[in-house]
Amino acid sequence: MKRRLAAAWLATIGLLGTMVAATPAAAHDETDQQWRSLWVDAFNEGIYNPEQVSTLVEEATDLNANALIVQVARRYDCFCNRALYPRTDAAIDPAPYDPLDEVIEQAHAAGIEVHAWVNVNTMWNSATAPTSPDHVYNQHGPDATGSDRWLNKMVDGTEMVGNNTYIDPGHPDASAYIVNGISSILSEYDVDGINLDYVRYPDGSSTQTHSDWGYNDVAVERFLELTGRTETPAPDDAQWSDWRRDQVTNLVRKIYLTMYEINPMARLSHDGITYAYGPQTMGSWEETRPYAEVLQDWKGWLDEGIIDTTVAMNYKRNWMDDQAQMFDEWNEVLADWQGERQSVSGPALYLNDIGDTLDQVESVFTPTDAGNTMAGWSGYSYAVTSLDANEDSTLRDSERQKVIETLTTGEDAPFAEPADVPEMTWKTNPTEGHVVGYVGLRTGAALDQVTLTLEPVLGRGSSVERLSDGNGWFGFANIDPGLYFVTVTMPDDVVGIPLTVVNVKAGGVNTVDFGSLIPLP
Repeated sequence: MKRRLAAAWLATIGLLGTMVAATPAAAHDETDQQWRSLWVDAFNEGIYNPEQVSTLVEEATDLNANALIVQVARRYDCFCNRALYPRTDAAIDPAPYDPLDEVIEQAHAAGIEVHAWVNVNTMWNSATAPTSPDHVYNQHGPDATGSDRWLNKMVDGTEMVGNNTYIDPGHPDASAYIVNGISSILSEYDVDGINLDYVRYPDGSSTQTHSDWGYNDVAVERFLELTGRTETPAPDDAQWSDWRRDQVTNLVRKIYLTMYEINPMARLSHDGITYAYGPQTMGSWEETRPYAEVLQDWKGWLDEGIIDTTVAMNYKRNWMDDQAQMFDEWNEVLADWQGERQSVSGPALYLNDIGDTLDQVESVFTPTDAGNTMAGWSGYSYAVTSLDANEDSTLRDSERQKVIETLTTGEDAPFAEPADVPEMTWKTNPTEGHVVGYVGLRTGAALDQVTLTLEPVLGRGSSVERLSDGNGWFGFANIDPGLYFVTVTMPDDVVGIPLTVVNVKAGGVNTVDFGSLIPLP
């Protein structure tokens, strides 16, 4: 029946799909490709004025770094002038100075990529509210009520830890704001990519086996509506944990596909959690703290291909045996789990002396037993590059120079020669395409958490199911080329045409609109 419907539909109105073509990039010699970056946090100076940016770029060049992960949005306050997020209250030079513009101009002139680092689910971290009335904290924080309140909440009702507040990714309006903010940065600035930090649930749960967070009223209501349950779930409820984890994954998928529509060549990276021991000691990926406690399934994101690069926050003290073991365990799986994407290990420079940092750099690029090597290294952070500098801020500049010298001087120095950022061959030479769409009522109301199915027309291959988000959006990433049915599992109180066909092409994005469904009276 589906095939007959599809044949008639194709004959009368043709193939559905708005295509976005990928632009090939120049080929690189793989032996000269190695990601080398520094995180540049905006809580410390480094991009506050043009002179600081000049020093940053000069020192990154001396290190033979090829990328800078620059914190542009700390807590929805932007170190830029042309984005959805309001301009920061930090002591940067007054407008028209635009830190992001300045970093892009100077870094690109030096051949260094710029990746805009955006904190995703952290709302605010000060007892003093931001000055902009448009800031999320002022619009949707402690003074907001009902569905306008986007605050993440613990099972006991706690919404603030110290001065820290968080956004709940299970709230549809909050997740839409995050996507729109990131889209505005990508559309307005010539960045090479977006780096997602804090794309997870908060820390501070009562155990390391589950999360106590996610109890925003809207989020809980959505979970109950989907499952048909009536009781508020416990933090260790497996179905509830899966649902919350899916909210983060759905957000990452939406960011990835939205970015692809804006600029297919922009890289989406994220800062991966590597708390405690790796799965080798814990027993499995599902037993690790990243997956179980903060609900960040970055292994799944690599497998699905909705992250181009995992930049792991592998913050371990090399001079402590247990933490050295943790560091090595995470490096092993990061290298072995890359698949068709890329993993980067990011040590904490501020926790180690310079000799230990050198050891960790060399460890990062040591092949695993399976013969795999990570795509690169990222140092945290530009501001504080050693344990001595962390303990004595007057040593920051001199210690940074020592790190640069140690990593670049001599034939055997790991960064003695320049290298290119590794090519994203899945984008420069794509073999898969994508499908995005909307499902909603003719009245304009979105349909939340309805099932969309992507199924090969000729029955070859597996079907894929996705739930629409709270704004009616859905997406299927990295699909083999060919003809597919897209169907909607209709709610009982809605009627309409729940089927269409798309022709997926490599490097393209097909768009589907199920926005004319009719509610029954």
